[in-house]
Amino acid sequence: MKYCESVFQTKRWRTREVLVGKVGVGGSNPIRIQSMTTSSTRDVEATVSQIMLLADTGCEIARVTVQGMKEADSCEAIKNTLLQKGYDIPIVADIHFYPPAALKVVDFVDKVRVNPGNFVDKRASFKVIEYDDASYQQELTRIEEIFSPLVEKCKRLKRSMRIGTNHGSLSDRIMNRYGDTAFGMVESALEFARVCRKLNFHSFIFSMKASNPLVMIQAYRLLVKEMIELGWDYPLHLGVTEAGEGEDGRVKSAVGIGTLLLDGIGDTIRVSLTEDPWQEIDPCKRLAAYAKQALDKGIDPFMETHRSIVSIERKPFPPSPIPLHRDGTVVLAVSDQPLTGDALGSTSSTRGPATVDFVLLENAGIKLDPPILHLLKECPIGLLSHNGARPEATPVWTASYLLAKENLAGPWVFQIEKEEDWKMLKDTQPSFVLFSPKQSRLHEGRKFFQWLKDNHIEVPIILFFDYRCSWEDLIIQSAAECGSLLIDGMADGLCINAPHDLSLLRNLSFNILQAVRMRTSRTEFISCPGCGRTLFDLQTVTKRIRERTSHLPGVKIAIMGCVVNGPGEMADADFGYVGSKAGKIDLYVGKQCVEKDIDFSEAVERLVQLIKAHGRWKDPDDAPILSNEINKLAIV
Repeated sequence: MKYCESVFQTKRWRTREVLVGKVGVGGSNPIRIQSMTTSSTRDVEATVSQIMLLADTGCEIARVTVQGMKEADSCEAIKNTLLQKGYDIPIVADIHFYPPAALKVVDFVDKVRVNPGNFVDKRASFKVIEYDDASYQQELTRIEEIFSPLVEKCKRLKRSMRIGTNHGSLSDRIMNRYGDTAFGMVESALEFARVCRKLNFHSFIFSMKASNPLVMIQAYRLLVKEMIELGWDYPLHLGVTEAGEGEDGRVKSAVGIGTLLLDGIGDTIRVSLTEDPWQEIDPCKRLAAYAKQALDKGIDPFMETHRSIVSIERKPFPPSPIPLHRDGTVVLAVSDQPLTGDALGSTSSTRGPATVDFVLLENAGIKLDPPILHLLKECPIGLLSHNGARPEATPVWTASYLLAKENLAGPWVFQIEKEEDWKMLKDTQPSFVLFSPKQSRLHEGRKFFQWLKDNHIEVPIILFFDYRCSWEDLIIQSAAECGSLLIDGMADGLCINAPHDLSLLRNLSFNILQAVRMRTSRTEFISCPGCGRTLFDLQTVTKRIRERTSHLPGVKIAIMGCVVNGPGEMADADFGYVGSKAGKIDLYVGKQCVEKDIDFSEAVERLVQLIKAHGRWKDPDDAPILSNEINKLAIV
């Protein structure tokens, strides 16, 4: 089934309330904010300090890793110390591979997170294994036997549970029957949920995390569709795992989490950054506040029938006389700032992977210096201006000007600002559309896309969204709004218009396109946030690897603090750097470990050599130029 109307309600999907300690999740509660400590759970003092700082910053639920019995025992002291200091923030124990630790720690914590991919199953081997119906059922019976004692104890002690599927740690059983897919993620969680329901335990929450926002979004939507059909209403914890750091991590998280929140899906969130845990709280707050504001506005109801929760269909552009980038077009709007080579993304006459495709002159009086004119011509970069004000530029007509035109000669662009403008597309043929609604940008975009499909109109759509907010809010809002439309195949590019530095706006645009897996302009880093299992300083190592490899567009590098999710997450990366034991690193190519137990001091250089050995390396001086980039700029 491709379409499920209830998943696309553009209002919050009401779930049941599950108590995590005294904090209600789901129901009529606000979106709850979570994070996870990075200290060793055995270090009670350090972990307590981190949790207090998290609580003081606005975190409402804190998670700690519990690898074994010593960490489980530490949780008693952690919880008691927090209460003595006046902190009643709920504590969640994160369990992988070791059910006895879960049975022990549930005495002390408010919630237990289990990973269906490794709570009972061994670490995935990624081998082809044949499961007939009988052997598959034997595996499910084994799950029930090992998992049931924890469910019964949680029920008796009134503890809650998170059934947290990770794309990076699905079991061999699931992958051999469903593939390494969103479908497999959902079924992995449902196997455990059925055991809970069989024992009449309903205080559980689902999560469907992945480092790829597309997989993550698809998995949550499929799970909601399945729950609607089953009549279930369990809350959802949202997160893009291993999102990374800085703007990259915030953009990727806002695309994944924001898209779902704006669908009305999600009750609690975590932004997983390779930064100190308390740095995650601010983007969480901004996401939750923005989603609430967007959903509270309300929109005129309309029926969506063209969005798919199963796959995103991107069709080739219809014929256009203006070159558009096949992987997503970037337009840079210029009003009162000087236009520089850095802003364009190129300081030479050759296109780089992050060079803009068009410049839109918002002010007819903007002066373009000869070097900039040369860059525009040689790269090439198209020039646009409003209502024919600049004869050397392609005109961008608004509806009022368009009505006064008797004929339209040559290429032109139609800027659509309100719903009344849409009908003009039935009688005109612009090269592409700049879609710039003034209110409810996301919902108007979905409604416009539905209208285009209903009227069989095909025209390239560039999102032209205007923002007047802080830079921190701009990252969250533009990534959530533009990302959600792009990820659903409703647009072909974007132009972010805001009173901020042009170079920053260009970089943000390319970050969003890369996060939605449209246009790759730089190295993709998949780095985990760290936890008590981490075997090295993630922030320092991630920075070091970025410094050596950030000039490799199209290359995906995963940086994992331990092996819990590491090998699985290699499935979405070309190369992996994974902590294996104290002072030792394993290197991966895809899912395959190719070098083991490398000394930490040598590991980054060995990673570089591995990239070179597989023909993916470019020297930094050559990296800004991609041999096939100019070929993707085609008249289509």
